[in-house]
Amino acid sequence: MVRIRGFLARLEGEDRGDVPGWVLITLMTAGLVIIIWGLAGPALSNVFQQAIERVTGF
Repeated sequence: MVRIRGFLARLEGEDRGDVPGWVLITLMTAGLVIIIWGLAGPALSNVFQQAIERVTGF
């Protein structure tokens, strides 16, 4: 019984996880997406407009 209680106590301690780490990863990923979108957005928009103009020009 003592071994089971010790095992359950260890499992309970591991259940908390690394919430601040996941929050940091999420925020950094969102920041990278915003930066990349800001830099590449106009270029991708121009490529899309050119493709649409070529398709509708036929």
